[in-house]
Amino acid sequence: MDGYRVLDPSFFAPERDTREIARALLGQILVHGTTAGRIVETEAYLGVSDRACHAWGGKRSPRLEPLYGPPGHAYIYLIYGMYHCLNVVTKPAGQPECVLIRALEPLAGLEAMAERSGRKLPPAQLCAGPGRICRALELDRSLSGVNLLAGDFFLAEGNGVPAERIGSSPRIGVDYAGEDKDRPWRYYVKGSPFISRVPGDKVKPADS
Repeated sequence: MDGYRVLDPSFFAPERDTREIARALLGQILVHGTTAGRIVETEAYLGVSDRACHAWGGKRSPRLEPLYGPPGHAYIYLIYGMYHCLNVVTKPAGQPECVLIRALEPLAGLEAMAERSGRKLPPAQLCAGPGRICRALELDRSLSGVNLLAGDFFLAEGNGVPAERIGSSPRIGVDYAGEDKDRPWRYYVKGSPFISRVPGDKVKPADS
């Protein structure tokens, strides 16, 4: 899509911590075809030592291969047999760390997003949750492994979010992860009406 500049590969510098990248992705733009949205909520997953990460304990399979790098690529998986979730790989090959994109502020292609949702949703809810993002932007496992620094499915430069406007909380939906379920590795733009859940709110549907 014209008008957007692809993120520079240095954004994923090897020395950069995945949690830092998760915060830095807030305010950046996700583009697919004619649809685009500003990232307002993320979650960090820290590889083989993180029980909430798919690669915990060194798990590896053909489905998980995109998670093992290189950085700046997409790792997309299916949950509950119906909802896709987009992750951005953050580390060099062999280090399976990533950032889940949890919510976007829709910027372009809102009519298409609404049509794909299959139900009437206000703009603030079109991309409020990883499943809704993938439905609205038409993302599925066929795009897992795609380089997000090239092509028509890419990460673009946006405006960074000042530290004082970034909130954090435990990640959502990882109660199985033992003590790791309480890690405050979910990041969001404070006051944004587009995030999937305000900390303390009751649980939303599974695709949130």
